[in-house]
Amino acid sequence: MASSIVVYGGSGALGRAIVSKFRQMDWNVFSIDFFANQEATTNILLEKNDTLEEQGRRVIGSVSCHVDAIVCVAGGWAGGNAASNDLFSTSELMWKQSVHSSLVASHLASKSLKPNGLLLLTGAYPAQKGTPFMIGYGMAKAAVHQLVLSLAGPDSGLPADAKVNAILPVTLDTPMNRSGMPNADFTSWTPCSEIAEQMYKWATDKDTAPSGKLIEIVTQDNKTSYNAK
Repeated sequence: MASSIVVYGGSGALGRAIVSKFRQMDWNVFSIDFFANQEATTNILLEKNDTLEEQGRRVIGSVSCHVDAIVCVAGGWAGGNAASNDLFSTSELMWKQSVHSSLVASHLASKSLKPNGLLLLTGAYPAQKGTPFMIGYGMAKAAVHQLVLSLAGPDSGLPADAKVNAILPVTLDTPMNRSGMPNADFTSWTPCSEIAEQMYKWATDKDTAPSGKLIEIVTQDNKTSYNAK
């Protein structure tokens, strides 16, 4: 029987790379997003106006089997400090994109992840400290970090021996990031395909995967390292 993975945010740049990698390795892939990913085995489409509870019910009701891994790479970025006119709207958006999706993925894991399965959420390297120029983003990502630490504790609701971690990238090498920062040092950006390869290793050899960790992903001179904290 083929292994299965749920990719929350499967139509984003990183999500597409993950879906593609696992499909290449003959896994069944559920993609959850607002838009379909044609490479995925199954697409679960979200509605932008869904509340957190409605989104949760939509996702939980669409996954009827037990899966080997769940990864949540949904999210976005917005800048702004406490004086920004759009502070409230951008902070609310960041919370919905990062925290709501991570909560739904975690609840799905409590119901559909196999024992010894893998749950990966997405934090951010800069959110380990203050982020005065992107308050809403940093606040949301820090909440994801805290969620992982809670899920790794006893009686968290996850299946027996499940492993849960957050990846903390610095900057992903995506077309959107290149368009927005054309003069940046791309040798310090992490390719999405690199992270997809590492996720596949963790999913297929769980003895090598840590648990309850915030995993910093740092790329220098086109070489990527993973530091679990």
